[in-house]
Amino acid sequence: MSFSKVIVGTMRLGSWGAAFSSSDYERFIDECLDLGLNDFDHADIYGGYTTEEEFGRVIKKRPDLKSRIRLTTKCSIMMPVDGRNSYPLKYYDSSAKHIKDSVDRSLQNLGVDQIEYLLLHRPDYWLDAEEVSETVNALKSAGKVIRFGVSNYTRSQMSYLQSKIELDVNQMEISVNHPDAFEDGSLDYCKEKSIAITAWSPLGGGKIFESNPDKRTKGIQQKVKQLAKKYECREDQILLSWLSTHPAGIIPVLGTSKIERIKSALKATAIKMERNDWYALLEASIGHELA
Repeated sequence: MSFSKVIVGTMRLGSWGAAFSSSDYERFIDECLDLGLNDFDHADIYGGYTTEEEFGRVIKKRPDLKSRIRLTTKCSIMMPVDGRNSYPLKYYDSSAKHIKDSVDRSLQNLGVDQIEYLLLHRPDYWLDAEEVSETVNALKSAGKVIRFGVSNYTRSQMSYLQSKIELDVNQMEISVNHPDAFEDGSLDYCKEKSIAITAWSPLGGGKIFESNPDKRTKGIQQKVKQLAKKYECREDQILLSWLSTHPAGIIPVLGTSKIERIKSALKATAIKMERNDWYALLEASIGHELA
């Protein structure tokens, strides 16, 4: 199992961000492939349930892309969207019916025959591990799904699900601004069980670049500036290097629609941060000296 050096996130390509036209999507996909990036990260809800379909129009127009790209998609969030569904509130559903329906809809919208990685998007407190296992294994047998994983699951939630079905990946929020995974056991569990680790919001949602930062963020900013000067790179590259240098093999999921930022992120994976610098940035993040 392998990923590109960075994963191209699609959340902000559609109505939740850049509002790409079909030609914009096509150009963006081709540019990413030219960079050697063929992993694209989706979720059924992106763009209010519209981004997969918009992305898929390019694949339907260009069937040659089917063999060149690998698609991740996620399900289990039931999100109310005016004119599209009648959900009374946002909730989570990992039932067999929802997983099957969501996969079939994603396949149709994306214009592909199979999904490389199917992830449960958020922990469902009603989750039945045996039901999920039976459902996902049936989808694998049907050739609709190749690999399975989760997103935002804790150590105990992964352990429960892993008791019935093998997990291939956990996509978690990990960044200098959100380093919890290094202490809450989730990262350790993934390493122990050889579960791939991908990181959403790897730049901390832009908070680190705020012009009027709080005390903690200001401390992070100062350390990032120092390290960017030392490693002769951009400040955002330092944040990404902090993840990619870690021996757990954390792979960032990018949230940008700008190809130049993707090129910059790709270069960041070649920056190998020294251990003491890595810890200096962690110290800035937690706001105090390590014990």
